[in-house]
Amino acid sequence: MCAILRIALLECDELVGDLKKEYGSIGNLYKIFLEAAAVKLEGSGLHERPILDISSYDVVNKQEYPDVENIDSVFLTGSQKVVLITGAGRGIGRSMALQYAHAGVASIIICSRTMSELKEVESSIQAIDRSIRVHTYTVDVTSESAVKECASAVYSNEGRLDILINNAGGSAAWTPLGDSDPKEWWRTFETNLQGPYHFLHAFLPLLVRTAKENDAVVDVINVASVGALEVLPGASAYEISKLALLRLNEFVEAEYSGLGVNTVAIHPGGVVTRLSEQELEELGDFLTDTADLAGGWAVWFTKGARTWLNGRYACVNWNVDWLEQMKDEIVEGGRLKVNLVM
Repeated sequence: MCAILRIALLECDELVGDLKKEYGSIGNLYKIFLEAAAVKLEGSGLHERPILDISSYDVVNKQEYPDVENIDSVFLTGSQKVVLITGAGRGIGRSMALQYAHAGVASIIICSRTMSELKEVESSIQAIDRSIRVHTYTVDVTSESAVKECASAVYSNEGRLDILINNAGGSAAWTPLGDSDPKEWWRTFETNLQGPYHFLHAFLPLLVRTAKENDAVVDVINVASVGALEVLPGASAYEISKLALLRLNEFVEAEYSGLGVNTVAIHPGGVVTRLSEQELEELGDFLTDTADLAGGWAVWFTKGARTWLNGRYACVNWNVDWLEQMKDEIVEGGRLKVNLVM
């Protein structure tokens, strides 16, 4: 979902009422929000600015499809690409690691707080391709010293980094501000914003060096959320921290695009994870996407130097053929970035 949808709806109470009536409840309406990036509001008269049309379900996907499926694809085989993924012990991060194994990268670095989970992922990677170098690091992303120690090991063991995926995330219990636990609320920011900052701070020099030495583009994927564009009561810590991550992503583009760094922030789909099971039970009926969709999308993004998405937000549910077709409109219109539309 794009911010334009949120803004358009907020500008027309009558339209919101009509949508609620049509879809039966605010829950069903939110499901539409999750599945659509924007809607074409023909005749609404809300504003003159054209809207990306994703009203057709032909451009929305819930699971892997040929354009992003990498099970039989080995387009990175023979390359020396090194990938680092945080929060890789389970869920979306695990799927991303396995997708890159299928894609045939040279080395996969997986980080999380639980070594037993990492070892299981390592075994799964080696079952796919035993030639891939796998490094496992227990890292609390909120710890500057732990991230620096991990970076030192990567510099020493690999000496390059082609792809950094900031996937680790967390959420405080969804509760109104006045009832929230201040420490738990701020811990969400430490995980969702400080964590990516620590890894960017530690690894951007290596990313830049890799780009320069290989005359190539290197990639960063920051796993954000459609929640960054919403205001759901009780979700302040999670949604504000993810919104801040979108802006951090834009700063990476502003400061490092000239040095070969290509960055994108993504909504990884509505995937059932331990986080969603514990904290987001009210959205459980809407979490019907597969983790493999996010993994396949990540490989698709990093396989083709898609610099036209640099600094932008994307949803993995969007069909990549459609996204490619909208490339000129996205770039020329300055779309998929955090802006105030008046």
